[in-house]
This record gives sequence, C-alpha cells and structure tokens, in this order.
Amino acid sequence: MTLVILLCTHDQKVNAVSFRISPNRLQFFEYEKVTFYCEGVVYCQVVHEVKGKIKSCNRTNKRTPTGSSCTISNVYLEDSGEYWYETEGGTRSNIINITVTAGSVILESPAIPVIEEGNVTLCCRNKVASSNFMAEFYKYGRHIHSSSTGNMTIHRVSKSDEGLYKCSISGGGESPESWLSVRVRCWCWQDCITLANVAGTELNLDYPLESFQIALASVKLKLKQV
Repeated sequence: MTLVILLCTHDQKVNAVSFRISPNRLQFFEYEKVTFYCEGVVYCQVVHEVKGKIKSCNRTNKRTPTGSSCTISNVYLEDSGEYWYETEGGTRSNIINITVTAGSVILESPAIPVIEEGNVTLCCRNKVASSNFMAEFYKYGRHIHSSSTGNMTIHRVSKSDEGLYKCSISGGGESPESWLSVRVRCWCWQDCITLANVAGTELNLDYPLESFQIALASVKLKLKQV
C-alpha cells in the first residue's frame, strides 16, 4: 500500500505525535477524572513534569482508533502542571498544562489551540450551582466581560485574543488563570479532507490541524498493519 500526501505550506510544523485531553479544558476540580489521548502509538505513557511517568497508565491504557489513551480516575492538587508523552524513539508530544483546584470555581477554556477566525466560548463553572449566577471574566487581571449565563464567546478569534484568562462568581469565588492559545489558520482544506477520508476519521473544521494530526496518526497505524 502506497500513500502519497501533499501538504500545504504552513508556518507551523505539523506534529504527528499529537497529545490531547478529555474533557477538553485546562482546569479541573479535585477528584475529577481526566483522560489523555496519545495519537499514533499503541501505548500511552504519559509523563508529568514533576512526578515523571504516570503509573496509572499501566492499568488504564486502552487502544483507540487513532492510538491509545490513559486515564487518571481522580486528580489532586499535586497533579497540576505540564503533561506530555514520548515515543520509544524519544519524540516528545505537545505539552498540556493543567490546573487542579480545591476551590469552587473553574474557567473552562480549550486545552488545544483555537484556530484564527473561529469562535471560542469560555465558561465560568461553579462546583455548587449550575445556573442563575453572574460571572465576571478577566484577561491579564483586567475585567473584560460580565455574563448572566456564565459564558463568554469570542467571535473571529485573532492572535490578539491570546493570553491569560480567569473568571469569578459573586459569592462563589475566583478561578485560577489559564492560557488561551491561538493558532494561525491553515488553508490546506483539500489536503485535510482527503487525508481524513483515507483515514476514515471525522474532520472538525473548527480544529482542522488537530483533525489533520489525528487522521495522519490513523493512517500511520493502518500502514503498520499492512
């Protein structure tokens, strides 16, 4: 089986060693469950910047259509920090920096970069109350938005929207800060669509580069099985 892939010119290198997290956010309450996905490998050995290799991966590792996954059933304060995984050849994936809090408020912002000109919604989440509260949003500590729904949507995102965000709820407290990352849009739609069709994966146009990485990882696994 021979596969020829034509790629568009892009100012960022496509990393086939793709690493993502579910739920897709950077902040978590203590005791929540977190699952890491390692694309393109059969064993997901996740590494923490302080703890080193995550031991729970030995018993929670599962195969996925595009790679494998590792689950931490309950996260604690000391689980905050940078995570990544490395292939047997030493290639390191992208880094995901999560924050675990004992507080009652978190900011739900995407763990993967937002694509320029797309929309992104930040959600201020209260551990106790699920509705009927006023949320305030801040960027670099400066108040930027008030919401009675707890959400703030940024339309047609640009690089200027990148930065540190947090939120607060009256009587509920304040969330930690998290970095919102914005990535330059890649216009190689036809290449992405073609590869997704070959891989049998779904193309998410809101996150084309991430979809491309997943499709590429899936094709690589299929080629290994030929």
